[in-house]
Amino acid sequence: MSSPIRVQQQERFEERLILLLTPWRGAVQAGLDLIALAAAIGVSSYVLRSGATTAIAAILVGGVVHVFLGLLFGNYLGRERVGTYFEITRLVVLFAVSTLGVNLALNVLSDRASWRLGLVTMPMAILLGSMWRSAYRAWRAEKLRPKGAKRRVIVFGAGEAGEHIVRAMLTDPSSTYLPVAVLDDSPGSSRRRVHGLRVVGGRTALPTVFAQYNADTLLIAIPSAPETLVRDIWELGGRYCDDIRTLPRLADLAGRIEVAQIEPVTVEDVLGRRKIDLDLVSIASHIRGKTVLVTGAGGSIGSELCRQLSRLGPAELVKLDRDESGLHGMQLSLDGTSGLSSPSLVVADIRDRERMFEVFSRFKPHVVFHAAALKHVPLLELHPIEGVKTNVFGTLNVLDAALANGVERFVNISTDKAADPINVLGCTKRIAERLTATIASNASSGRFLSVRFGNVLGSRGSMMETFQGQVNRGGPITVTHSDVTRYFMTISEAVQLTIQAADVGRNGEALILDMGSPMRILSIAEQFARKVTPALEIVITGLRPGEKLHEVLIGPDEVGSRPFHPLITHVPVPELDYSGLSKLLVAGDDVVPQLLAVTRQPAVSMPWAADGSSATLVSGA
Repeated sequence: MSSPIRVQQQERFEERLILLLTPWRGAVQAGLDLIALAAAIGVSSYVLRSGATTAIAAILVGGVVHVFLGLLFGNYLGRERVGTYFEITRLVVLFAVSTLGVNLALNVLSDRASWRLGLVTMPMAILLGSMWRSAYRAWRAEKLRPKGAKRRVIVFGAGEAGEHIVRAMLTDPSSTYLPVAVLDDSPGSSRRRVHGLRVVGGRTALPTVFAQYNADTLLIAIPSAPETLVRDIWELGGRYCDDIRTLPRLADLAGRIEVAQIEPVTVEDVLGRRKIDLDLVSIASHIRGKTVLVTGAGGSIGSELCRQLSRLGPAELVKLDRDESGLHGMQLSLDGTSGLSSPSLVVADIRDRERMFEVFSRFKPHVVFHAAALKHVPLLELHPIEGVKTNVFGTLNVLDAALANGVERFVNISTDKAADPINVLGCTKRIAERLTATIASNASSGRFLSVRFGNVLGSRGSMMETFQGQVNRGGPITVTHSDVTRYFMTISEAVQLTIQAADVGRNGEALILDMGSPMRILSIAEQFARKVTPALEIVITGLRPGEKLHEVLIGPDEVGSRPFHPLITHVPVPELDYSGLSKLLVAGDDVVPQLLAVTRQPAVSMPWAADGSSATLVSGA
């Protein structure tokens, strides 16, 4: 075995040799090709018994012709990397023309010359020229091959991206990845090789391939892979390795694919990295130059709404929340300042009806996004009256203030739990949807609608945050049921589509955002459990009061359509007779039966107060 010192000396010698030969690369290439040409002519002359004189003449003439044409064609000007497809193509043309030129010259100089000499020389010269190039490429590849790579990688995807990333890993000396095999589901890929690596099967071969190649990393090399494929590979591969990686979306790849672009698979990758096409011109037209008010601005959805709306050029963005710390964090993320002196930051509680009218009268907003709400199912099951006060009467206060002050667009942020509701959160948000529809049907101007979506990744108190906290504490990870599923989307996706919905939504509708297919919670928990060694225990705790095994986005009595946007479903919402809603307030925490009854109340067309407000219909609100 060579000593480390000797290996280092050899590497330094090879590096110096490369540096020395680089300026003379064209001359070296020409010299090696002349040797190949001379050898081919010599062998051809011997085989054809052309004689030494003819052979020497052919070599001399051929050398001059070859170098002249090589410079003329640009073969030896360093325009192509040695041994590439394009360089070999140029080489074939050069040898073909130069050998035919030799034949022509010999026939002019001697009547005894034979055309067979050029015909035999040509393929032999091409073969010899290609051989030294292949040898050089092999030596160069070995030089660039990563030394001491720590991760043995199975690459899933034998397409263009797969070929590029395999080559990048094999030619980056500093890479910590060493590809050892390739997988691809395409039937025609089974006999292919990707830069020397065999395509050894599809996704079903994962168990045997990981054991056979002693691999510890799986790389999904399909930037355009749909959500379902990434999810299947993620779930299957997670059983055999702890390190699953991927490439960025095609839109995020800046042309060339490099090793540095390899990144861990995130939950966002698994749940879908969809490209959302927004009609920014239309959206901006109803935001730019307008006063926009966001309730719940300090929350996860509200703060992201503020960030995205601020880019659309509103005349004023009013940020309202009862949580002053939430407002502080939102303002810091919005413009990097920690000062709270801006008059557009409003500390107020939507339960305070007079305060809502005061704020709306002061700012006269044109557009309102109502995101303030109580949202945690277990807590609202324990304290249902609090959900009624905020999600029902708080929403009604905001709606009435918006109506009284001539709001042009009102967007009520709802939840998938409002579809066929069985818990306090779902019932209160369904009533809020119906209140919005009732206001919409009686308003002389303006557009009032609701937007419904499910669990949002990265929101405060979300499942991902809970799982990560359990991992940090050393486990166990808790899951309510082994078969429970939920819909998910990223905050950015949810807010982008919510803003789009404000543009395309019709009066009184509920708009449901496309959230892909539901995700099995246990699969996500298993991935979190494998983050540490040994893997953490997963405990099944049982469904909590008010929880469904599977959520739905559209209720059984609703019929949806997608007339304007492929990711937004529209459903009509029935009006609500809320003249007796004040009875809910006196019921206290025994309000659940009445809440369910109000939620399922048949649709009714409500008479309207003379002053254009619903306040007179809700005694004590």
